[in-house]
Amino acid sequence: MIASNMAKTGIALAIFALVCTALLAVTNEATKDRIAEEERLFTLRTLSEMVPATLYDNDLVTDSFQLIAPNYLGNANPKTIYRARNNDAPVAAVISATAPNGYSGPIELLVAVNTHGKLMGVRVVKHKETPGLGDGIEIQRNDWITDFDGRSLSNPGHRGWAVKKDHGVFDQLTGATITPRAVVKAVHLCLQYFEKQQSLIFSAESGKTIDATE
Repeated sequence: MIASNMAKTGIALAIFALVCTALLAVTNEATKDRIAEEERLFTLRTLSEMVPATLYDNDLVTDSFQLIAPNYLGNANPKTIYRARNNDAPVAAVISATAPNGYSGPIELLVAVNTHGKLMGVRVVKHKETPGLGDGIEIQRNDWITDFDGRSLSNPGHRGWAVKKDHGVFDQLTGATITPRAVVKAVHLCLQYFEKQQSLIFSAESGKTIDATE
């Protein structure tokens, strides 16, 4: 009798464990889907902030590909390159890049540049910089990031692509120099790559991954 009760209890516990595991799996999957959707919507909003919808008639997310260019884009991970076109003519590219040397770790960026090599905008999409100091790179907290708008390789020129502490033209953030220094360097490298490989950027097949490691 006791053995029978113990067996029933064991079965009940096993069933309970299976049910809990199944519920947890369903919850995790739902959470993963929600997070992915939130990230997608955030990316769309960020793209539209930098490249006005009136300038292109294609789907930027569909017209994209993955690029591996560690010497210019921060690391060896594939980076998404979005293309804006109007009547099939290239208008701008939005380049995903990493500033690897942030104060608290890598800083993930989106860098929009038009076909003339001018920046249309830069946005930080992920970072772990110090709240109240390094997080001033976020557009929601500070307009520092907008100083890149309209810049190019010739404006301010090679020597100017640095923070003022390093004799460049870009401001530091109060109490934080390492963070903006990392972002400035990453954006400058993006512009250099765009000038060098603009043809590849606009001719690459959508959905493909291209290894352009040098």
